[in-house]
Amino acid sequence: MIIQLPKKVKEILDTFEKGGFEIYIAGGAVRDILLGKIVYDWDFTTNATPEEMQKLFPDSFYDNVFGTVGIPPEIEGERPYEITTYRTEYGYSDSRRPDKVKWGKNLEEDLERRDFTINAMALKIDSGHWTLDSSKKSKKTRDQRLETSDYEIIDLFNGRTDLEKKFIRAVGDPKKRFSEDALRMMRAVRIAAELNFKIEPKTLASIQKNSHLINKIAKERVRDELLKILASPHPYQGMLLFRESKLMDEILPEMEKCFGIGQKSPGRHHIYDVGTHSLLSLKFVSEINPDPVVRLATMIHDIGKPVTRKVQNNGVVTFYNHELVSGRIAKDIAKRLRFSKKQAEKFYKLVRYHQFTVNENQTDSAIRRFIRKVELENVEDMLDLRIGDRLGGGARETSWRLEEFKKRLVEVQKQPFTVHDLKISGNDVMKELNISPGPKVGEVLEKLFEEVVEKNLENEKDTLLKRLKEF
Repeated sequence: MIIQLPKKVKEILDTFEKGGFEIYIAGGAVRDILLGKIVYDWDFTTNATPEEMQKLFPDSFYDNVFGTVGIPPEIEGERPYEITTYRTEYGYSDSRRPDKVKWGKNLEEDLERRDFTINAMALKIDSGHWTLDSSKKSKKTRDQRLETSDYEIIDLFNGRTDLEKKFIRAVGDPKKRFSEDALRMMRAVRIAAELNFKIEPKTLASIQKNSHLINKIAKERVRDELLKILASPHPYQGMLLFRESKLMDEILPEMEKCFGIGQKSPGRHHIYDVGTHSLLSLKFVSEINPDPVVRLATMIHDIGKPVTRKVQNNGVVTFYNHELVSGRIAKDIAKRLRFSKKQAEKFYKLVRYHQFTVNENQTDSAIRRFIRKVELENVEDMLDLRIGDRLGGGARETSWRLEEFKKRLVEVQKQPFTVHDLKISGNDVMKELNISPGPKVGEVLEKLFEEVVEKNLENEKDTLLKRLKEF
């Protein structure tokens, strides 16, 4: 196999070897190289201490206790190259971080502390026999890639076999790995969703047994892993695994309660229970929308149904006002997982207003109210959620009413939403009516706005100025 590496990687390897140190490409970078994927995160491991590394690379930075030194990338904005000193770790009293870190003596000690076998391989590149990748010869120097077939893969835990089997397997005892850092359980699900792999049975059983440890992890870290799962190429499979691993019970217990809540009812289109419908909705929305917040909102849009379910005398199942309850739960989830203000607001609006009416008899005013509630920037995402909801419930992707609603949304947006959208301003009013600043200016603008909204007046400057003369 020919391995292609950026020129900067060769420079790093050569600098360490000339300095008399061992240096290996390690972790996920090796995994991605073997899978033939583009490597974005270059990690290295070495016997050099941070102090020795910084002498080799004066422009490097070092600001943590775990021995990781960062080397700036050639292109601004890209991830730095990270180089870590061999290390061994002791004691994980909080299931989050080691109580003590010691520099390791050799590569083997460093690899055996890593999370999964497919991330516990190292790559030793021979310093000679490099050639320029022919496809990159016309590129600028900083973009040049080199290729070589002289390398050695150090695989102490059969990571290559697990890559072939498409397995996520813990290094050594899975219980020990997860007690060291409980977030590794989320990472197992995330990597599986990214690569479309399965979690090896013994490793999965250990996650199920130790899922409660995730509550010791900072909510921000849990949120980031959850959104990465949802942003992955296989979010539906990821959420199935998230539930099977029992992590859903701990992180989104309200979602777990949706499974087994029946929706089949005379005259109603639903054929799945709430939980199954929700995951299928996620599956379909993921095919058209890459935003993990939209995907999560779609998955939990009916999360209020378990507490609002009622069965009428005629057997009809109802979930009246479930969107209100779902909205409140969405707020709780956003707060619990430390969403940013912008993420939280969007998440809430998509869930709270997903049950919007699509009716050919709706007035323009009603459609404008819908846009104002959802916010214009979220309208397309809300329509995507509706499509996912329909497909996840066994209905067709769209209907003539929904298509007409989309057309109305476009037409309505051509009209002003507020006084500020008028083609004239308060200054025009004062100049035309020869009045001073005061309440009268606002009253005139409001009157003009009402006439424009009612389509009795065009929102054109000349037309509005002509109308002003009549006041």
